[in-house]
Amino acid sequence: MKADVLLGLQWGDEGKGKIVDVLTPKYNIIARFQGGPNAGHTLVFNNVKHVLHTIPSGIFRENAINIIGNGVVIDPYIFKEEVDKLTAQGIDVASKIILSSKAHIIMPTHKALDEAYENAKGDKKIGSTKKGIGPTYTDKVARHGLRVGDILNNFAERYSECKNNHLQILKNYDYSFDIAAYEKQWFEGIALLQSLRIETTEVLVNKELQAGKSVLCEGAQGTLLDVEFGSYPFVTSSNTVSAGACTGLGISPKAVGEVFGIFKAYCTRVGSGPFPTELFDADGKTMQDVGREFGSTTGRARRCGWLDLVALKYAIMINGVTQLFMMKIDVLNSFDTIKICTKYAYKGSTINYVPDDLENVTPIYEEFKGWKQDLPMSTYEELPAEIKNYITFIEKETGVPLTIVSTGPEREKTIIR
Repeated sequence: MKADVLLGLQWGDEGKGKIVDVLTPKYNIIARFQGGPNAGHTLVFNNVKHVLHTIPSGIFRENAINIIGNGVVIDPYIFKEEVDKLTAQGIDVASKIILSSKAHIIMPTHKALDEAYENAKGDKKIGSTKKGIGPTYTDKVARHGLRVGDILNNFAERYSECKNNHLQILKNYDYSFDIAAYEKQWFEGIALLQSLRIETTEVLVNKELQAGKSVLCEGAQGTLLDVEFGSYPFVTSSNTVSAGACTGLGISPKAVGEVFGIFKAYCTRVGSGPFPTELFDADGKTMQDVGREFGSTTGRARRCGWLDLVALKYAIMINGVTQLFMMKIDVLNSFDTIKICTKYAYKGSTINYVPDDLENVTPIYEEFKGWKQDLPMSTYEELPAEIKNYITFIEKETGVPLTIVSTGPEREKTIIR
């Protein structure tokens, strides 16, 4: 059996949580492979909205085991809050979740460092969620991080050593942080982690694949935020691309099957960084309002713009996408004309690739007639001709089949072709 990978193709917030929830009945295991509580995967069913940050989006399905892989970073404080909410809803989290012993732990001082670093940048802020993600990955690469497995072995000494290192660094910044207040609830989260199933999940995942079990690898953020291939330095601290599933779960490239790429029918971005198709007019405001484009983790308003096909094709190339899933097509219901960026004007030339200098490109658009109606339909055949034309154009330009169209946030508003 091969593991399928599901990831975002834009700057995150594409709707991955909903699609994982929709696809989960087909899979035995849902495995998060990177990122941390900076993620916000939103699911809506039974008229209730759920937001997950660290726990995989298969947690609401009875048949699925949910794995948090070695590539993920976990804040015990936030993780406990998430578990408590799920438990209050009758979800037996303990029986359905497995933690990698190699996943790194976000400490209270990591959060303090993240805020201190970001504040020190002044008007050159990256747009960090200040959740401690970057400093935790920094410690990981520097080879003195704290891992989940450490909480079962000589934890007090390891924690004290890491904390003291961070406090020395914080002395260089004009920043105050109540470590003690955060620590109290953080240690309650540590106790919760200790009570859960902790394993060498890379061995487990490969064993299950060999036994014929189906695995869906769930990514966080989006391709254009990848630390290697995103709009650096305005990126996250992990590999959000399909290759990240291999390093974040311990599976080989030959174990990867389908690569599902999710994108919005338009584009959004949170925080700083280049965004070629960003709109500053009434169209952008309509997208923001109708699409409720406010971060599920930070609450920050998302910047909005037309679909960028140049960037989308770049993401498809990097990830080896085999199927496209288009989200939030319903947000465009009121537009007379819809645009797609198909090329960039750059340094006096017209280009069809993503340059490193993404700040200085100007989008070149093709226009499409809008459909100007609501979308209560449940099959592809019922969709307006204008949407079908939009989809056909995207498929022709990308060379990848578009197999899921989402017409609303609820589970049932999903058209599978």
